[in-house]
Amino acid sequence: EVQLVESGGGLVQAGGSLRLSCAASGFTFDDYAIGWFRQAPGKEREGVSCGSSSDGSTYYADSVKGRFTISRDNAKNTVYLEMDNLEPSDTAVYYCAATPSPRWARRDIDYGDWGQGTQVTVSS
Repeated sequence: EVQLVESGGGLVQAGGSLRLSCAASGFTFDDYAIGWFRQAPGKEREGVSCGSSSDGSTYYADSVKGRFTISRDNAKNTVYLEMDNLEPSDTAVYYCAATPSPRWARRDIDYGDWGQGTQVTVSS
């Protein structure tokens, strides 16, 4: 059974940092790309960042480029999202998701397995 468990969310002031973790189990981690998505109240889910398992390539949404960094530790079956210089507009529930391809994908429909989400709240 595929499981993705996010952690690391919380309340932080604008300008602060958080590091989200996505712990994966139940599948061959090296064969899957992992993406981070977020959904704010009343808004559609949007892709934040994703990274390949094979070549280290990454994608970032324009809104987070230069502030967020995705990384993965294949030995720990974990993907991280380091979020720096957080803004109130980053407030959302953050989800990690897995796609059965070593290459990252931008669309949420390409991801078949999702975690339960972790809340990130940035106060002004």
